[in-house]
Amino acid sequence: MLNISRGMALAIVAMVVVVAASNYTVQFPVNAWLTWGALIYPVTFLVTDLANRAFGSERARQVVYVGFVAGVLLSGVLAPWRIAVASGIAFLVGQLLDIHVFDRLRRASWWKAPFIGSALGSIIDTALFFGIAFIGVMPFLPQAQGPSVVTLSLGDLAVKLVLALVFLAPFRALMNVIVPRTA
Repeated sequence: MLNISRGMALAIVAMVVVVAASNYTVQFPVNAWLTWGALIYPVTFLVTDLANRAFGSERARQVVYVGFVAGVLLSGVLAPWRIAVASGIAFLVGQLLDIHVFDRLRRASWWKAPFIGSALGSIIDTALFFGIAFIGVMPFLPQAQGPSVVTLSLGDLAVKLVLALVFLAPFRALMNVIVPRTA
């Protein structure tokens, strides 16, 4: 039987909810360069980074793996299959990169691990997600008729990077509440 603490259970539930919500809302553009999913998805990096700080990289990967499986299954119900598949691949690669970078920078200034890990994870996640989900479904380059893969991916990435900065505030506030794993 898997031994899951209350904190791990909370991290897993948060991850599943955020992934499912962002995969559903990514189908709806806010405008020609942004989807609603871009406003929700960056929370996954905050959840991963807090889990990494509290439980270490191995347990953070467990949160990501459960979030991946549940997210893909829920997304298969809430979104088209191409979005579920693209999201699963992009999520897994981006989150595992975030965990690796965070763990390497764990002892650096408090903001470096969550920001650099989230930024690099977001770049890879965005490229994979939009490359898989929307190539062949919508125009690659901007056109007069509506959003393109390039404009949506760049808009989403810009928002994700801004939110990576914004989420430093709650990460810092929660640092005093969350007891980090011992090295």
